Amino acid sequence: MSAHRDLAALPKAHLHVHVDGAMRRSTLLELAGRAGVVAPLPSGYGSFAAFTDTITAAAACLRTPADAQRLVHEIVEDAALAGAVWVEPSMWPGLFGGRLGGDAEVLDVVLDAGRSARARYRVGFGLVVAANRDRPPDEAVALARLAVRRREHGVVGFGLDGDETAAPGPLFAEAFAIARDGGLLAVPHAGELTGAQSVRDALEVLGADRIMHGVAAVADPELLDRLTAAGVALDICPTSNVMLSVVPSIARHPLPALLARGVPCSINADDPLLFGTDLLTEYARVRDHLGLTDAQLADCARTSLRHSGAPHDLIGSALAGIDAWLQHTDGLTGS
Repeated sequence: MSAHRDLAALPKAHLHVHVDGAMRRSTLLELAGRAGVVAPLPSGYGSFAAFTDTITAAAACLRTPADAQRLVHEIVEDAALAGAVWVEPSMWPGLFGGRLGGDAEVLDVVLDAGRSARARYRVGFGLVVAANRDRPPDEAVALARLAVRRREHGVVGFGLDGDETAAPGPLFAEAFAIARDGGLLAVPHAGELTGAQSVRDALEVLGADRIMHGVAAVADPELLDRLTAAGVALDICPTSNVMLSVVPSIARHPLPALLARGVPCSINADDPLLFGTDLLTEYARVRDHLGLTDAQLADCARTSLRHSGAPHDLIGSALAGIDAWLQHTDGLTGS
């Protein structure tokens, strides 16, 4: 029998979570009823296209700025309940289909809500503005410029969402160069639906500071060495990887192998609405099914903070809290 510390008490950051995919199911049901549509409650995905269709339908239930503000507040509150001290959601503004205005208006609504929620729940908030692989690269360039202009208002990173098989990362090199030059973190999706070359492109062409997913890198030892040497973290989402058939089962997830090679990894929920999970569940799942120790989980929490866009003082305080969590032995639970 081993003893475990309370995971909710472990300071951590939530780095890979999508604004639209983090809606509470109860909120989706309410908003769908108000809009007079059937709530697209997920029940499984036969393909990535089915997944994106579900998330698009859920986002369509967000009709007003007040709906978006409510969503952001609930994301921050859920982060607080999971013991997160920083949440860094990702968002492609176009998903709202013009219902909240243009891209700039969407960002302003979400950033304002993030500031309000930060004050209310005492959880730091930073936004990753994401381009969409299904859209032309020149749109990504315009979005990167907008993201840089909103840096002082809470945008901390620039990402790349969507189906990896739709368009390779190098097509968006100009947009990422603009974002990096503007002081934003480069945090593209890569190595989820395609192989290790996607991760290599994210490193070499997009200048990734952090990679969302990246699990395909486990098949390339030289690439793993490069990730470790460069200190580029992977934002790992175990349940998402299982439900989208990226890995065959939670028991065969490569997270332990990545950690054993020294690759920095954070633990994340990706789309809680669509995968029926949350940040705390993901930490518990990798402990229960992959055998991660409290020390390894603490390292993942440290990675989530060190590789975030959070202010230095918040990171320092949280890192001290992680050390205290590891030193605390009272009230350990057995398993």
